[in-house]
Amino acid sequence: SSFTRVLGRSAPLRRTMATMKVTAADVLASPKWPDEWPYSAQDFKRMDEEVDTQFYGQPRLVYHIDDGAVGALTEYYAEAFAAYDKPAILDICSSWVSHFPEEIPSGYGKRTGLGMNDYELSQNKQLDDYVAKDLNVDAVFPFEDNTYDIVTCVVSVDYLNRPKEIFEEIHRVLKPGGCAIMSMSNRCFPTKAIQIWLQTNDLEHVFIVGSYFHYQGGFEPPFAKDISPAPGRSDPMLIVQGAKK
Repeated sequence: SSFTRVLGRSAPLRRTMATMKVTAADVLASPKWPDEWPYSAQDFKRMDEEVDTQFYGQPRLVYHIDDGAVGALTEYYAEAFAAYDKPAILDICSSWVSHFPEEIPSGYGKRTGLGMNDYELSQNKQLDDYVAKDLNVDAVFPFEDNTYDIVTCVVSVDYLNRPKEIFEEIHRVLKPGGCAIMSMSNRCFPTKAIQIWLQTNDLEHVFIVGSYFHYQGGFEPPFAKDISPAPGRSDPMLIVQGAKK
């Protein structure tokens, strides 16, 4: 399977995850990465390959995760953002809400959204500016090198069909020492999620996103954290985070 290819020598990990209490943090604690990018073009196919601007053209001013998961993510952001002084933040796959804390001790720098739907982005009160762009058609970010302290992406990495290019761009626009925070749950629009995502489970998703950081080559080893607020009663919330060298 695709995932066995990705795991390479660690193929027993999948069986281990099924029988032991493996956590998200364990998955990226000492991963065995294949020598080269292990994915095929097929892994990033979607059921619905119609241009994404059609699917996302109708504004959806709704939460895509439940209130518990939103609260856990905002709390995590408060902790992560506090490591930076007036952080400049880029929220990719952005929408009408970014789930940022209302305030952070140092105050915010510029907050920019990069998303699909112009109207949704215009309603986001946590952004200072935004750009509407389909990253699955053109993965280049319209921003200068070394501009942002933090890049965020909320429950959307599973829709990106050019992740290698996207993570090159994330690295390019981050300042040295800046970090990218990918948050993931188990909800998605299945017709728009990439094929390998639909074939794998939550912990395997952590491994896949960790591999995106790894193969870019310019990040410190990524780490993962399960911040799910009430396992079994609320939507799961998993973080994969990496810092630019």
